[in-house]
Parts: sequence; C-alpha cells; structure tokens
Amino acid sequence: MAHAPIIEMHGINKQFGQVHANDSVDFTLQPSEIHAIVGENGAGKSTLMKILYGLYQPDAGEILVNGTRVDIPSPRRAMRLGLGMVQQHFTLIPVFTALQNIVLAKEPRKFGTLIDYQQAEKRIAELAAQLGFDVPLNTPVESLPIGAQQHTEILKVLYHGADILIMDEPTAVLAPQEIEGLFNCMRSLKDEGKSLIIITHKLDEVMAIADTVTVMRRGQTVNSRPITDTDPAMLAEMILGEPVIPTSVQREQTDQTTPMLSMEGITLTKNSDTVRKRGWKNVLSNRDPGKRHLNEINLEVFPGEIVGIAGVEGNGQTELVEVLTGLQHIDSGTLTLNGERVAHIPADRHRHGISLSDRIDDNFIIGHHKKSRYSRKGILQRKSIQRSALNALDKYQIRVGNITHPIKTLSGGNQQKVVVARELEATPEVIIAAHPTRGLDIHAAEFVHTRLIYARNRGKAVLLVSSELDELLHLSDRIAVMYDGKIVGVVKPTETNKQELGTLMLGLN
Repeated sequence: MAHAPIIEMHGINKQFGQVHANDSVDFTLQPSEIHAIVGENGAGKSTLMKILYGLYQPDAGEILVNGTRVDIPSPRRAMRLGLGMVQQHFTLIPVFTALQNIVLAKEPRKFGTLIDYQQAEKRIAELAAQLGFDVPLNTPVESLPIGAQQHTEILKVLYHGADILIMDEPTAVLAPQEIEGLFNCMRSLKDEGKSLIIITHKLDEVMAIADTVTVMRRGQTVNSRPITDTDPAMLAEMILGEPVIPTSVQREQTDQTTPMLSMEGITLTKNSDTVRKRGWKNVLSNRDPGKRHLNEINLEVFPGEIVGIAGVEGNGQTELVEVLTGLQHIDSGTLTLNGERVAHIPADRHRHGISLSDRIDDNFIIGHHKKSRYSRKGILQRKSIQRSALNALDKYQIRVGNITHPIKTLSGGNQQKVVVARELEATPEVIIAAHPTRGLDIHAAEFVHTRLIYARNRGKAVLLVSSELDELLHLSDRIAVMYDGKIVGVVKPTETNKQELGTLMLGLN
C-alpha cells in the first residue's frame, strides 16, 4: 500500500519584478525519502524551498503537510510543522559556541529562568553520537572547520524537532573526504523515518544518495522520477533542455621564467590581540593564540599557469587567500607580486564579493567605481555603468529581470556569475579564485572554467583554491596540497590521482 505524501505543493507561483522564479510548480515528498531537486542557476529550486520553509510567500498555489492545507508565513511556523532548513550560507552566530547556536530560541530551563546547558549538552551529544558527528559543542563556531559547522546546522534543526530536512547545496563547502560522511548521516536520518530534500548541481551525488529526483527549468517542473529510471546524461539533458555538448579549450604552453606571484617563508600566526579588539572575550579561552595558520609557505605562480590549492577545509587555504588579497598581514616571509591588477573571486560572495542590498549594475563596478568610465568628478555615470553591466550580463549568460533591482533578488549562482564577470572583465594580471564554481550549475561552471583557461592562455597567473578535486585536476598545471598550514606536496595533475591527493590532504604521506 502506497504511503500518502508528507509534503504536497500545487501550482506554486512566485515573481520577483519581471522574473518568474516559480511558475505553477508542483512538488511531492514521500515519507522516509531523499528527494533531490536539480536545475540550472535561476531555475527556481531555492525559491521553491524557501517558500516551503516560510522565508518567501507564494503569489499563488497551496501547500499540504500530511494531507492538511497549511499557510507557512514564517520559518517559526515551518519549524512547528516539523520542517528544518540547512541553507547554503550557514545562519550560525560565529562567536557563539556550537551548543549555544543549537539551543538558541529553544533553551532548556531550570528553576524557571536559568538556562540548563548541561541538560542540553547531554541530549545533543547523544544525538551527535547517533549521527556519527564529532562536534566540540563548547567551541566557538568560527573556530570550527566548515564540515563541523554544517554538522552544527544539522543538529540545530533536529534539536528543534525537524522531521523534514531541506538542504541547499549540502556538499558545496565539503572536501571529498567529508561528503561520504554526510551521505551516511542522511541515510541514517532516512532510516529513522526522516524525509530529506536536497538542492544540488552535482549529478553524480544525486545518483549516489537520492531516491527521487525533480528537474526544474526556468521556474517550472519539467520532470520528476525515481532515481533508478534515469542517469546523469539524461538528467543533464532535462536540465538544459538540449543534449550536452562538452566544449574544450586548447591549453597553450608558455615558457615564463619570472613568477608573477612569489611566496617565500610566509608565516601567519593567530592574533589574539585582534580577538580582544573585536570584543570576543568569551572566545579567548578556547583559542590557541600561538597556532600558525600559515607555516613557512613557499610557492610560485608563473604567467600562463594555473596553480591549484587542494586541502580539507580549515588547513590554511582561507588565510592564504586573505594574505594574498590584503585582508591579513603576514608575520614573516616575503611576498612578491609582479603586476598591479589583481582579481579576487572570494569563497564567500556575500561577505566579500557583493553588496546584497545594492543594485545589480552597481555590483558590477565594486572596486572599480573610481574609473573615469564610471565616475566623473565624483558623480557616477549611470549610462556607462548600465551599458557595461548589460554587456557583462550577455557575455556571462546571467539571468536577471531588471539591473536596477537589488542583487539579492538573483539566485546564488547568478550572484556568483556577477562576481566572476566583474573580476575577469577588469583585465587582471593575477587571478585569485577561491571556490569560483561553488553553487554553479553545469553550464555556468564550465563557462567559468573556460574563462580561467582563456586567462591562463593570455599569460595571466591564476591561483585556484577548490575543494573539488575533479576541478583541480581538470584546470591546474600544478596542484599544491595544504595540511595544517603547510604545503605538504606539489604535484602535476597528469602524474597523480584522487587517492594520492586525498592522502596528502589528510597529512598521511
């Protein structure tokens, strides 16, 4: 006997200005099911799930939970209905401990007023052990590696009573070694009767973990079927609406002997004075102010070369990028940059890449607003700015309704493409690209790959930080592997494999 659906969404419509994000979308989730939603950037996947979680309100349509029609005006109402969402950009408070983040707004009390952290810690530790998580609950979230932060988010939604978990790009910030652990967790939750919805671009992962897959394209549902009735090639064709024809870019060889970027003996130590100035007194006792984020880094990047940086998240990659882009100052060593124009594609586009509340066209000129083509005597030249923005939108295939709308109205993938377009169109000599295709669909990721190879072929120096080993092996001329703040190996893609890279990443060599 077939089970009744736990979630039904019928005829969901949602419009942002001229963009029809959801157009009469239907979606059904069965009990104890892992259901993947796939589609290009701007297909409407995240919008649909944000409607289900109460972050957006639909313009039309209805939602049924366990057969009963419901209105979900807020996440609080969604949580009461047993829904929880782990978003692509975590919603944790950095200076709070993992435990404080998990119990926030649902703190257990003793004597009526005092927070009973001991009771909460015992309950959450049992839940973490059941899922195979190793989360130091009394450590500030900002000190935790990305994988542990994601585990904290999952524990948080489960602690608040979620029976249905929505996960937006759950593997986007994880190293390969952490993905299988997440999948094991998802399978355990399914076995316990939980239902999971994952939004993802990674079709191989869909095939590995999902029971059912729904394909969206341009705001509509185009297909929904059991995973056993499809394959990656069929899914890719449904996503794009046409057969997938891989493009190739010829890699040109260069014989440059002078590095464009040189690092010699670069050291960066955790600075407790900075912590004090920022007022995080409660964090100091949990930190090791003498720990080296970067420990004697030696690396060169030559013109016409892509050097990849591999490593499990939290082993110094972030600090390396921050040093190279001026966000942190080194303690010792020599950093040489031969070239004035540096492009920075940041790992966290919301913090370092865009201004969410500002217009789309204005985001195209961040960092370049003083150029004569955009500003004269301190007055922005609107026509010139809009002309450049429209050219970039067309060239980089970015889907928007109106360029005067805030960039937060765009999908995450289209926001990322704005950052990539802005940085690469500035004709940089050195490109620091940190996870440039995180959250991008097949077409968009391939387009970014092509642009990076074009830049390389024009003699630009590219430093590529990525947690995607396939991406590093495909794009890089050399791959440097980081572990515990050190470079523990430099290999050529043609002379290595994922297993060897994984060994280096775990410090087992």
